[in-house]
Amino acid sequence: MRARQRKRRDLLRARAGYACEYCRVTETLMGGRLTEDHIIPLNASGTDDLDNLCWCCWWCNVYKGSQTTARTPRSGAIVRLFHPRRNRWETHFRWSRNGLRILGRTMMGRATVEALRMNDPDRMATRRFWVIHRVHPRDTS
Repeated sequence: MRARQRKRRDLLRARAGYACEYCRVTETLMGGRLTEDHIIPLNASGTDDLDNLCWCCWWCNVYKGSQTTARTPRSGAIVRLFHPRRNRWETHFRWSRNGLRILGRTMMGRATVEALRMNDPDRMATRRFWVIHRVHPRDTS
């Protein structure tokens, strides 16, 4: 990796607090580094500017793919996905009382939870481990 790329990656990691900017899993909990995501994909006129990049986990990166919009589960309306540079996580999401699920507070939040499959069974099983061992991101931030 070239020095410029390494510097950009280090900036992204630090800005994100070493956690996925979508689901909040930390690098420590994942057991390794996360990856960069083009919030607006390059094939949809996105850029490599830092304002269009976020740090995210493998799951969120794969499930998001090139999506920028998704349907809300309740109404089926098409809305923009959560944009970590423009939107505040706390405005659009919250943790369930038991810490296993991420709940959408807004149409954008609910559509993002569904599109990125933030509550699939494997992810919830992982969060159960976090809760049991008191290492859940909501408890450590």
